[in-house]
Amino acid sequence: MLAFGGLALLVGLAACNPVYVARAGWAQAKILASREPLPLVMADPATDPEVRGKLRLAWDARRFAVEDLGFRNAGDAYTTLARLPSDTLALVLSAARQDRLESHTWWFPVTGRVPYRAYFSRDGALRAQRDMEDRGFDTYLRPTAAFSTLGWFADPIHSTVLRRDQVGVVETLLHELAHNHLFIPGRGRFNESYATFAGHAAAMEFFCRRDGGGPDTTWCVRAGHRWEDARTVSRFLMELEADIRGIYDRDDLDVPEKIQERNRRYARALEDFQSEVQPRLQASSYDYLAREELNNATLLSRTLYFHRLDDFHRLWQEDWSGDLAGLMAWLRAEAPRLDDPFQVLDTPGSVAGRAVRW
Repeated sequence: MLAFGGLALLVGLAACNPVYVARAGWAQAKILASREPLPLVMADPATDPEVRGKLRLAWDARRFAVEDLGFRNAGDAYTTLARLPSDTLALVLSAARQDRLESHTWWFPVTGRVPYRAYFSRDGALRAQRDMEDRGFDTYLRPTAAFSTLGWFADPIHSTVLRRDQVGVVETLLHELAHNHLFIPGRGRFNESYATFAGHAAAMEFFCRRDGGGPDTTWCVRAGHRWEDARTVSRFLMELEADIRGIYDRDDLDVPEKIQERNRRYARALEDFQSEVQPRLQASSYDYLAREELNNATLLSRTLYFHRLDDFHRLWQEDWSGDLAGLMAWLRAEAPRLDDPFQVLDTPGSVAGRAVRW
């Protein structure tokens, strides 16, 4: 799971568990009430210089995304700071069937079905996790430092994000703005993988093209290495997912035998990641992939953010000749029309090249 999961969470609407909605809505209301305008925070002499520098980068990256890359529906999102009392904004629960590789989903208004559910209370998250495990599901509970309300509220930058380095802060903000730009209800894997691509690609454009930046600057190089690392992890996870699905498709094994076989494959995958994948990474360690036990829930929660990243890169660099602004506009117009939005990745370059800039 990414250190920052881009969580498309809309709270305060009453179409699911009313107790959950009330608790989540109260937590979100407290966050929104604590917002401070970024210009005031940056001008405050008491603000730590490192924090001020990260907020300035975030402010400039937001403007770059809207004005240069054409990100839509930004509104006043990420123009304020919310200082949180803990290192974790929320806990996110994922669950999956044990007898096949299939995520459990929760339904919310506007977002549709999503393969995760956020909790602002640790006790509530642990209770929900135990309940799902008692029902026979694999589970994965993880922290998140950011989420998007898809433009329904003016989301702040959460102080939890500022623990990241300068490139990580910018990637996070751009990932969340990408959700505001394009979100397809009920298509969690596309939404998150697209936002992973958009956050990394836009961060590279920002650090490598902005005034004072350039292809030889440290932050530009680091942003490029982080994107290469994400694609390396994507290939590893996609291969692992294909192997696990192959185990469940076998007719010569019953369900308990399939679970035993997939557990052996998961154990081998951890060893392979530590010995073969991590040594190739240039700017990101992805330590959580090396230390956390794998099961169907952990695998699916990670592939949610890493599906077909090489194909997103090819579409950007080859079919669109590096024109990220044009690609982002085309994705916003084209992807929601398709039965499977991932079909945009199979669009021939000649079609993409004739797309109209909106």
